[in-house]
Amino acid sequence: MAFGEILSFSFDTFCSNKVRFTLTALGMMIGTASLILVVTIGMTGRQYVLNQIQAIGANLIYAQYQGGAQRISSTTPDPLTIEDLRAVQEEVPGVAAASPVVNLNERISVGSGRERDIAILGVYPEYLRVRNLVVLAGRFFDLEDSQAHNKVGVITEKMALEIYGSQQAAVGKVIKLNGLPFTIIGTFKERVNTFGESEVVGNTMLIPFSVSRYFTETPSVKLMYFSMQDPAMVPIATSQIKRVLQSRHRSESVYTVENLTELLAVADKTATALTWVLLLVAMVVLLVSGIGIMNIMLATVTSRIREIGIRKAIGATNREIRFQFLAEAILISLIGGVVGIVIGLSLPFSVRFLTEYRIPVSGFSAIIAIVVSSLVGIIFGTVPATRAAQLDPVESLRYE
Repeated sequence: MAFGEILSFSFDTFCSNKVRFTLTALGMMIGTASLILVVTIGMTGRQYVLNQIQAIGANLIYAQYQGGAQRISSTTPDPLTIEDLRAVQEEVPGVAAASPVVNLNERISVGSGRERDIAILGVYPEYLRVRNLVVLAGRFFDLEDSQAHNKVGVITEKMALEIYGSQQAAVGKVIKLNGLPFTIIGTFKERVNTFGESEVVGNTMLIPFSVSRYFTETPSVKLMYFSMQDPAMVPIATSQIKRVLQSRHRSESVYTVENLTELLAVADKTATALTWVLLLVAMVVLLVSGIGIMNIMLATVTSRIREIGIRKAIGATNREIRFQFLAEAILISLIGGVVGIVIGLSLPFSVRFLTEYRIPVSGFSAIIAIVVSSLVGIIFGTVPATRAAQLDPVESLRYE
């Protein structure tokens, strides 16, 4: 029997038992669609997490003073200074922007005799770029404000809403810090919510670094931020910045210089691991579908024993019988697989066309799905096909 004739006969058998074979292919369809959707969900989750981390600052490097060894007296700290930041800018190539952070606290009046504590950060105008902040209303202070020591500031979105009711209403208002009037010229927020884990909290006000010097007697800074021209430069620049800082201070002093590269790597590994776990779940669905195909094919062999005996009696070989039933199992698996691929791809493509979300779609997952569908048909169709081929033709003709 020719290959084309066997496939044609298998398709005719499928058409003559549509309900039985369609229900069998349904499991394969669900499994295949699940596999594609799992890959899509995994890729979407991975992209989302990486985008969130990169929104904090893929080019970001931050440095801070951790303290010293136990033999150093607590009365002789060795903190970072603004001169350290300038030295890094001069000695480390590729630094696109930098900003120190001076941390201050103040209690302000918010009307009706009420007061509240706020966190004041003295920063450079470049802090907006370095920390990838979003200005919601008004503007951020610039180099001219910093050089002129203008008493201006920007507050967080949350602080503006709580005190003034809206972001626009906050712009132009005056806050007195240690008796000095500061005009609010804008409101801002972090591009990605860090849930209070960064130096920016809900009640934060940013003022020019030059003005923050009015409120502190020490030249030290709490934190330094650096933004590199290219993310590829971040790992090398991190070690160079640490070397520069360490060379300018006592050898016993401890400084932390870190970036988000490791966090990106961990997030990538976590998302990949989660995708593999979900893929294993989808594989279990395909396994169950394969068992369903094997069961229905075994039942088909039993119901067609007499037909098998007749075909053997007129000259069909065991190989042809085996291939016929194997082709039927593969056909069921492939039909379910193709329909599952169409469903699995149509959902993310629909989201892409109908909404703004750019959900990633993997064509490779469709290739994997069709290969897996074929393998399931071959593996779970082998047992019924072998059983059909091994039937005795004489006993088969006597079967009722």
